[in-house]
Amino acid sequence: MAELKTRPTDQDPAAFVAAVADPVRRADCERLVALMSQATGAPPRLWGSSIVGFGHYRYRYASGHAGEWCEVGFSPRKGDLSIYLMAGFDGMEALLARLGRHKLGKSCLYVRRLADVDAGTLQAMIEHAVAEIRRRHP
Repeated sequence: MAELKTRPTDQDPAAFVAAVADPVRRADCERLVALMSQATGAPPRLWGSSIVGFGHYRYRYASGHAGEWCEVGFSPRKGDLSIYLMAGFDGMEALLARLGRHKLGKSCLYVRRLADVDAGTLQAMIEHAVAEIRRRHP
């Protein structure tokens, strides 16, 4: 069975965020660090080379594949901020309708900049995702 390539590292997440070249994107990353730290009660940790993750949980699929992943996280990608809400978006329809400009993947919310979305709604979504992942993986 293949090993998961993205794992927690000992690299400094604060240095990673500080190295984001665009000052607006860097400020957005700093805001996400604050929101996600508050929601999880966990410090940031760099997962792989480009994901800032918070908390962790262990999972096992029916196939037997198992692993560990962060509860929530983000990555300042070239085009958008990728916000990882590992519980997915079930039950968040009303929040998504109020969020503002965004795109969705299976467990990933893509926003160009935080100014494009409602901050309170984003915070509620992060908190919901943390609660749901902890319910599913106690």
